[in-house]
Amino acid sequence: MMNFHSLRALLLAGTVFAGGAACAQEIADTIYRGGPILTINDAQPTAEAVAVKDGRILAVGALADIEAHKGDETTVFELDGRAMVPGFVDSHGHVVFGGLQALSANLLPPPDGGVADIASLQESLRKWIEDNAETVDKVQMVIGFGYDNAQLAELRHPTREELDAVSTELPILIVHQSGHLGVVNSKALELAGVTADTKDPSGGVIRRDENGEPNGVLEEYAFFTALGKMLGDLGEEGMHAFARAGAELWARFGYTTAQDGRSAPSIVEVLKKLGAEGDLPIDVVAFPDVLEAPDYIVENFSQDYTNGVRVGGCKLTIDGSPQGFTALRDRPYYNPVGDYPPGYSGYAVIGMDVVQNAVNHCYKNGLQIITHSNGEAASDMLLTAIEVAQKEYSDANNRPVLVHGQFLREDQVDTIKRLDVFPSLFPMHTFYWGDWHRDHTVGSVAADNISPTGWVRQRDMMFGSHHDAPVALPDSMRILSATVTRRTRSGDILGPSQRVDVPTALKAMTIWPAWQHFEEDDKGSIETGKLADFVILSDDPTAIDPETLSSLTVQATIKNDRVVYEADGSMQKTEFLNWPVGPDGEASHHLLHAMYDGMSKK
Repeated sequence: MMNFHSLRALLLAGTVFAGGAACAQEIADTIYRGGPILTINDAQPTAEAVAVKDGRILAVGALADIEAHKGDETTVFELDGRAMVPGFVDSHGHVVFGGLQALSANLLPPPDGGVADIASLQESLRKWIEDNAETVDKVQMVIGFGYDNAQLAELRHPTREELDAVSTELPILIVHQSGHLGVVNSKALELAGVTADTKDPSGGVIRRDENGEPNGVLEEYAFFTALGKMLGDLGEEGMHAFARAGAELWARFGYTTAQDGRSAPSIVEVLKKLGAEGDLPIDVVAFPDVLEAPDYIVENFSQDYTNGVRVGGCKLTIDGSPQGFTALRDRPYYNPVGDYPPGYSGYAVIGMDVVQNAVNHCYKNGLQIITHSNGEAASDMLLTAIEVAQKEYSDANNRPVLVHGQFLREDQVDTIKRLDVFPSLFPMHTFYWGDWHRDHTVGSVAADNISPTGWVRQRDMMFGSHHDAPVALPDSMRILSATVTRRTRSGDILGPSQRVDVPTALKAMTIWPAWQHFEEDDKGSIETGKLADFVILSDDPTAIDPETLSSLTVQATIKNDRVVYEADGSMQKTEFLNWPVGPDGEASHHLLHAMYDGMSKK
């Protein structure tokens, strides 16, 4: 079967030949050549060409050596001057929930959307309802994703009354860009059963007006409960569309391995079915919530993929969103925007005893644990629990992961190294919320050290650089740019000493997160024997001005020597990405209908 390469590439390659050296060498299915190849292998950093057979890399090196593997049936992929790097490995994201981002009203601020104030948010919802009238009429609800109070002109969350101005008949729920809180209108409050008499749930807050009535803003578990009721009738067909949309969105940005952090057993089963049906373009490693499904994780954990899906371990969440002021700090927030008491420092969504029991469970059962901890106090809780568990169970190969670590202290970085914790950091925050952190969450001094990649590298530690999508689009080039430049939206450089160079930033998107997932023998670099997972970029990121990195584009994503995404249609039709997912987050109507059809049939 042809590997989906363009006829133009074959013509450029000329007539393939057999004989001579080719007869003495193993014949490749595909040869990649004609542009800079960055291997992310320190022993051989660059190459002129790569030969692939049966989905794995056969040889890497000089063009003359690689062409010895060309035979009559070999397809030649001409890079045409574009750069090739290993497929990106998702250090942390929520690929199925990313389907919500792809299939809901886009409420992101610029540059990923057009919502700059509450009026434009309302207009975006109205337009989405109009454009999707048939679907909305069928399921009788509206979901929007990605608003950010830090980027709204009003510098506050919308209220239920402002969503009521869009509709009082349809329940409306809009998800904050952090994914940790949201706003609902009066109809959705009614659907969720939230009234003035409803008490705040453990680990959550129902914000209220001066009369004690819910104002529509729901934090953490209060929000998750409402979202669950809104999506409770999604059904298998709808969840199937969700998962596929998310995986295809990841592929668009060059990811050949995605993570589904804080998954659920039902979602994992949908992923398994999707994989068995051949509908997953990329690998997905799931980490179900250890507090909700400890036995399921033990029973389904595997280091090996089946049809592109595996359960990689446990997910634990200790606190919330730093930009939403729900992360647990070890000191008061600097200048929080909202109605907060003096000395407010956020809150944990679980207690220390729950953290310790969860970590113990994972160590006792030989399971990797990845843990969301943003604030300093939350990270203290995690590191304390890991140290106790390591002494109790003596498992030196767990590779525990601290996810986010936005407000780490330098002494905590020392502890992370001592305990062999892998830091999956979020330097993309410096672009999206760097100005907000400087002015409101931590102040200018501490803001310089959010996602402290410089401190980590000073200690010769690996790290992962992630997007946490759907918190932001899984935009690999935005990650690369932010990790290297740490430019904020306003153009400020947040923490010059925490910047790293381009090769280091690429490692944090490839070989190091591959190690994080115990997959370094198969992924993360272009080396003989590894999977043929590649990304074709519009230019060589090591040869351009670092300030222009965000303008690079993913031209193609290749998984196991198959093109699963192409940007311009120059290659032959792929079997996966047959609908557009653009920077505005829009997806084709057929997937949207599939998602909501599942809800209407439930």
